[in-house]
Amino acid sequence: MKKTLDKILGSVLVFLMASIVIAVLWQVFSRYVLQSASSFTEEIARYLLIWIGILGAAYASGQQDHLAINILPPKLNEKNRIKLRIGINILVILFAIFAMIIGGGNLVYVNFELGQSSAALAIPLGYVYMVLPISGALIIVYKVIELANPKKYLLS
Repeated sequence: MKKTLDKILGSVLVFLMASIVIAVLWQVFSRYVLQSASSFTEEIARYLLIWIGILGAAYASGQQDHLAINILPPKLNEKNRIKLRIGINILVILFAIFAMIIGGGNLVYVNFELGQSSAALAIPLGYVYMVLPISGALIIVYKVIELANPKKYLLS
């Protein structure tokens, strides 16, 4: 399951990165060559950057590539390192539930309820913020997979 999720999320991130490159290239081309800046590409690039950053954080969490300070784990024996890893994963899951899913879900709900839309694209801002609960759910899936086999994902 993890490999499938990695492949899908990685492909989505590659697509989003390609899209942001095209949007920025078009912005530069239209501004300097056509002498008329495109009004929508700046907003597209901004929203794509939000999605890339937050989905990328979920992907990094699943790959164990997130920022960590590893002072304590090397000083612990294997049994205690497993306990530490389980505790860390439980804290990450709780953060993902409360901050990303509940908090992000409320943000999405409020934006849809208020009918806020972007200036240039006129898309509902709820779609932009929807990346928060999606990424929270992905982080939880990755951490549950890790909790199912904590020895495999030991901190070094």
